[in-house]
Amino acid sequence: MFRKYRSFLTVAVLAGGWQTAVWLHPRSLIPGPWPVALGILELWKKGLLVKYVVASLFRVTWGYLLAMVLAIPFGLLLGRYRHAGRAFDPLLQILRPISPLAWIPLSILWFGVGDVAAIFLILVASFLPLAVAAMHAVQNVDAVHLRAGRNFGLSEVQLVRRVLYPAALPQLIVALRIALGVAWLVVVAAEMIAVNSGLGFLIVDARNSGNRYDLVVGGMVLIGVIGLILDTAIRSLEKLPSLRWGYGESR
Repeated sequence: MFRKYRSFLTVAVLAGGWQTAVWLHPRSLIPGPWPVALGILELWKKGLLVKYVVASLFRVTWGYLLAMVLAIPFGLLLGRYRHAGRAFDPLLQILRPISPLAWIPLSILWFGVGDVAAIFLILVASFLPLAVAAMHAVQNVDAVHLRAGRNFGLSEVQLVRRVLYPAALPQLIVALRIALGVAWLVVVAAEMIAVNSGLGFLIVDARNSGNRYDLVVGGMVLIGVIGLILDTAIRSLEKLPSLRWGYGESR
């Protein structure tokens, strides 16, 4: 019984601790759970809640999908052809430590203030983790599998599609999960600077227009809840029968 509802109990305990802290420090600017809930309800009644959530999800979806389409094939090719991998790996390792937020001035310079700039930032943030993960996943594939594929007469394209990609998929799912978390983080940060809508914009606008800290914290809560939903959706892919082998018996 406890195991079934322990997540809800944990949230309830944390909310109770939050409310207790507000009672103990009544002059604090941080609102309690109830004012935050009322602030979110206010956004819903004004029609802004759906508008901001949809705007953020729209940017994440396009940037993330573009990164998947470009980064995964690129990483698979680098992993398959070792010489190309060694040639591009230094460049990837140089670019990877650069924070995606460091690209904000360039994105605004190239694309202006708007959705394209935010989508570009998400693309940059998601591309490198996915490409590096795909490259290393292919390099870790046992050579026996490749030789078996060649013995069955598979062409190079068929070898990638029917051997390398399925073998690398469990590791790619983990990379997709990490990249989605990074993408969701980056879109919120980008919306604070490069656009005038979305949950990140909500937080900045609420702070600047009247110190609405109930909406500031409400925006933070919404970001966390939606991030949890997105992560749960990606984790559900790990339960597919075709991928269970890649996670070991302990899972």
